[in-house]
Amino acid sequence: MSSKPPTEVQAGPSEKFNAIGSHEMAHKTSLEAGPVGLSFLDRSNVGNARLAGLERDLDLQGLDYNIVLAVFFPFYVAAEIPSNIMMKRTSPSLWISLIMLVWGACMTLMGFVQSFTGLLFARMSLGLAEGGLFPDVAFYITLWYRRHETGFRIAVFFSAATLAGAFGGLLASGISKMDGIGGRPGWSCIFIIEGLITIIVAIVAKFVITDNPDSAGFLTSEEKTEVKMRLKKDTDDLATEYATRYIFDALRDWKIWVYSLILFGVGVPVYSISFFLPTILANIGYSHEKAQLMSVPPYVLGCLSTVTAGYVADKYNTRGPFIIGCNLIGISGLVMLISSQMLPIDRLCSSVFPNIPAPISWNSNNVGGSTKRAVAIGLQVGLGSLSGMISGFSFRPSDAPRYFAGYSLLIGTVTMSTVLSLIMHIYLTRENGRRNAAMAVRGLTLDDYTEEMKYHEREKGDYASFFRYTT
Repeated sequence: MSSKPPTEVQAGPSEKFNAIGSHEMAHKTSLEAGPVGLSFLDRSNVGNARLAGLERDLDLQGLDYNIVLAVFFPFYVAAEIPSNIMMKRTSPSLWISLIMLVWGACMTLMGFVQSFTGLLFARMSLGLAEGGLFPDVAFYITLWYRRHETGFRIAVFFSAATLAGAFGGLLASGISKMDGIGGRPGWSCIFIIEGLITIIVAIVAKFVITDNPDSAGFLTSEEKTEVKMRLKKDTDDLATEYATRYIFDALRDWKIWVYSLILFGVGVPVYSISFFLPTILANIGYSHEKAQLMSVPPYVLGCLSTVTAGYVADKYNTRGPFIIGCNLIGISGLVMLISSQMLPIDRLCSSVFPNIPAPISWNSNNVGGSTKRAVAIGLQVGLGSLSGMISGFSFRPSDAPRYFAGYSLLIGTVTMSTVLSLIMHIYLTRENGRRNAAMAVRGLTLDDYTEEMKYHEREKGDYASFFRYTT
């Protein structure tokens, strides 16, 4: 910690920066959405490989396929918090490209497994290697953008994952036709080719990802100063240094655990869609090839709705009402699925997909201090990812073709997410009001706080008297 309060930074040319610099930042960071898309593609392509003969060739019986899906996630979760800490201690360009290289190798080698046991170990390794990416990216965004700007950017990153789901169906449909080339079955080619693509992108990522505003060659000196000034003003001079105490501060904060459960609730239907959509479509009468192709439109709509919801939520600087609204639409779609032969998968994707980046942005907005925020995002994404373990068993073969138990499970988890979002929205609104009232009693407003006054509370994080929550 520095020994004296920092001097006040004078405001730079905000209007010019918003017109020029922020556009260039958005273009630069949009290039880095590729890793997230590949991450989602590489973890979910097992659903496409299933239709290409994976179960038959490896002699998977009963719940073997479901176990293959579920075993990925304990290792995925274990990597979340350590990965964010490692990225903070090293650099984004080095750490993100390194974990991409490792999981690309795991994916490639998965194409050579010859048994159920081999596939299990390959999925475990993939989960451990891939686990840190999403929280790393979410934390990385907070190093560049103010709190009310992160929702749209995280949504853009996650939209790459939804596009990967759409592209994955098209890619798998084409690759599976390579069955027999090199003596490899079609499902093996899916793993090998997509793994090699990830390795290539990992090498490129090392030179594309910019670590921080100071090293950004696409910003002028004036714009670099402006970026740091905007972040400094937005975070109210809260602690940015690394210290172990901030890790425990995050683990003790009940709000972070609630955000995690909110993400968990919507994670179940998102993972269920990615794992089982081709299978569900095949079970209602589509051929395997057509089922691969029919899985594309829901993901495209999910991508568009994700970006739109993130943009609008940022514009109104609120999260809770949008999460609640999207969840209610998703519940209505699930009710239609369980009660009739209608198949409103598009409605389901357009409602639950936006609610993956939204709770992450909500959490990051409301955690003060960069180390605590890094741990909070890792914890939330880690616990939220445990939903994948449940999703692996949500659509069992014995429940086909209507899957009543699976749809009932999804309705329950999305309802839980909705109720918790409502509770959190009400609490944060009241807490902001309480802090405003307490400040008024002292005869102060937020504008009256000096740099010295803020400095004395910098280690309190989001419990500082001048911090206001995003509702």
